[in-house]
Amino acid sequence: LCGAVFAPPKLADFILTERLGSGTYATVYKAYRKANSREVVAVKVVSKKTLNKASTENLLTEIEILKTVRHPHIVQLKDFQWDAENIYLILEWCSGGDLSRFIRSRRILPERVAQRFLQQIACALQFLHDRNISHLDLKPQNILLSGSVLKLADFGFAQYMSPWDEQSVLRGSPLYMAPEMVCRRQYDSRVDLWSVGVILYEALFGRAPFASKSYSELEEKIRSNQPIELPPGARVSKDCRDLLLRLLVRNPDSRITFAEFFTHPFVDLEHMPSAESIVKAKELVLQAVQKDQEGERSAALSLYCSALEHFVPAIHYETDRQRKDALRQKVSQYVSRAEELKALVASDYKLSFEEARTSRDVLRGKERCSAAHIHSVQSLGQVGFLSVCDSESQALERFCGSFHIRHKQHDRRSYSSSWKLSHVFNKQLNDKHVREVCAEL
Repeated sequence: LCGAVFAPPKLADFILTERLGSGTYATVYKAYRKANSREVVAVKVVSKKTLNKASTENLLTEIEILKTVRHPHIVQLKDFQWDAENIYLILEWCSGGDLSRFIRSRRILPERVAQRFLQQIACALQFLHDRNISHLDLKPQNILLSGSVLKLADFGFAQYMSPWDEQSVLRGSPLYMAPEMVCRRQYDSRVDLWSVGVILYEALFGRAPFASKSYSELEEKIRSNQPIELPPGARVSKDCRDLLLRLLVRNPDSRITFAEFFTHPFVDLEHMPSAESIVKAKELVLQAVQKDQEGERSAALSLYCSALEHFVPAIHYETDRQRKDALRQKVSQYVSRAEELKALVASDYKLSFEEARTSRDVLRGKERCSAAHIHSVQSLGQVGFLSVCDSESQALERFCGSFHIRHKQHDRRSYSSSWKLSHVFNKQLNDKHVREVCAEL
């Protein structure tokens, strides 16, 4: 009898095998296409008997949304079919399971890994937000892994919602549900931002901020007016802490906005690993080479540094081993040239001040120096020779690691780009644990 209950249904073009999970209205199976390709897919089977008016509308909206969206961080709907008993959604297969299982298997994630995952979630949310789509059920169980790539899944509660639209129907999972959904029963698209905050919190600390032993305890925490606090002794960066506390604000009117979220320095979508990373890097390198040939040293140095900010995520994004190694070699060459330019610019800068005869001349000399010129030379004597044999992480760390040493002693604006460069390289390359975890993905 039990075998009959859980026996997978028959589908014309697919062979359904193991059951991956089930919910109130649907069961998900791993399946193979019967054609020669033997393509692996996930099939979401929705029993018509379980559908009421609301769930039918949700299913139709889910199909409509997934049919129209194509994004590298959203699970793709390949097809949908139906018969007398069931409706079948044939979905992209994600072999890595869900984010919840990934977090549990490691207890907590290093901040760098959590940030990489957050960037991918933010990229998908930006795509949806631009199309007035709200997910409304964001949680680790609904985020799947395909290799090291995250994909938003289960759009069963998703809705088309303009920024001014409000809903009153309770949707989602209480542990990840924004307080306004539970307390006010009136909410808008900003509930997705709260859920992102809970997911990031859980990834970093191993539990959700409202983790409880019972539903009554959970409800009490949700309805409380106490601000969310990070665990005692939490070791996270300033940017990470700032983002968490702005996402997990109970009052949606005081919560970080979507525009602020997408441009937040911890999210840093501009430098997330993507197909565009290499394109941006190459464009900047071409400009750097041109300026270098024209003898504009400080401008060339600044452009090389900007290019390297994009080359690092490009290396992370590249999956082909040969192309990855080729990129590493290129990066090593660019770092070496940038190091040479930095020494030359420093020499020019020092000479210009030695030639100054009065304090007024010195002041005028400072005013004539571009920000790129100033920040590129402050670490003279701090950084050693860069061997072309160094890995990109070692080389870039040595090249960029001391750019911000004297940050507090000078005008912040002069150092903004150099500090950011050091910050990017440190956070992406210097954590050995990050590399080990990412290698497991």
